[in-house]
Amino acid sequence: MDGFPRVLEVPHSRIPMAIPAGMSRVEFFNSAANLKNLTEENGLLRSPEDFLLYRKLIGHSLEFDASIILDTSQRILNPMGRPVRRDELTRRQRWVWSRMTQTIFQYMLETYPDPGQALVMCGEASLDPTWPLSKPGVPSIRMIHNHFIVFPQEDLRSAPPAAMDDVNLTDGGHHGLFLNQLSTVYRRFLETLQLEILKPISTQESQVRATGYPQGLPSWHAQGDMKNLDNPRFWDEYDLILKGFLDFYRAFFAQVSSRGAPVPAESYFPEQVENILYFNNDFSQVAKQVRDRIKLDPSFANELRWRPAYKQLLYRDDMGRLIVTISQNSVGNAITELLGIVVQRQENETAYRAAEPRLIEKLLTVRERLRLADLGTPIHTSAWPDGRFVPWEEQQPIRSRRRTDAVESGLEDV
Repeated sequence: MDGFPRVLEVPHSRIPMAIPAGMSRVEFFNSAANLKNLTEENGLLRSPEDFLLYRKLIGHSLEFDASIILDTSQRILNPMGRPVRRDELTRRQRWVWSRMTQTIFQYMLETYPDPGQALVMCGEASLDPTWPLSKPGVPSIRMIHNHFIVFPQEDLRSAPPAAMDDVNLTDGGHHGLFLNQLSTVYRRFLETLQLEILKPISTQESQVRATGYPQGLPSWHAQGDMKNLDNPRFWDEYDLILKGFLDFYRAFFAQVSSRGAPVPAESYFPEQVENILYFNNDFSQVAKQVRDRIKLDPSFANELRWRPAYKQLLYRDDMGRLIVTISQNSVGNAITELLGIVVQRQENETAYRAAEPRLIEKLLTVRERLRLADLGTPIHTSAWPDGRFVPWEEQQPIRSRRRTDAVESGLEDV
């Protein structure tokens, strides 16, 4: 593979918002007031289960870029109390989450059928709720979210190289603890998962040609590729991979925290944890090394994420195969960087507005698919008040009426 990580500059529009004095941007972004504004300004569709599909105004790509979050901000006011991982969802929520993901990803594959022309991906990110809200680089919305992105391959091939030591390129084996020191036992543990559709594949086989990524991550090829998106078994196995990752993460940090800790009570595969992980000398040795360092190095200790945090990707490789991979989450790294794409967002109103109509047309089309599948109710915003895109300059009367309504209702300061 002759690729290298790339830097893409992506224009975005200015977001007109005033952050109260004394608050960091991350703290404000996680507030219930900001999430209400997100819905009103960029919301596309909401399901009865509180899933919100929205336009990524400061996003990763002008080709296709949307996200789903479980927006419980209006009924769970404590940001630390909101679900941040798929395993924290109810069975009904997981079912709807999978159907929405399947519907959107299938639309992306049909709209961009040629893998040589477009990199199609979606990535679910969680963050450990023990991350401080004010820490630089912490994802801006503290709840489970899924990103849907398309990159033109030509843009990737022509993009300049990223620095090979960029701290956000966390999946190369030199940043990830699991891959750096525990690769053998990690892979052996994951091989015990009872998978029928997803088959292990080396990252050397599944790398994106333009970037040479992912690197070092455990990966699986979906046998049958696109047709499996309609198969509930595929999504069950997608969950199994997450469960295996969570077991490994919890087991390791249980041993880091307390020497000789028992198998975590919430383990999905307790026998494998005990017989493969806890009986492995390398596993115990690395846990001891981390434990000893924590006692001496406060800066190292502050970087530890004690609860599971991950990024799980589904993407189409250059051969048209559907690939699943998973990584530890790290402060600062975006979902795209697991595939070697470092996005630098640049405020450029002119460039964004030029691309906006075409982007919104696709988002409204995929929203209609979700509506027809009874997966949610459309949201009407100033940019698409009646299901069609309205240019920025024509939105001002609509925005003025909304401000008047807010003043009359006493909500002008919200």
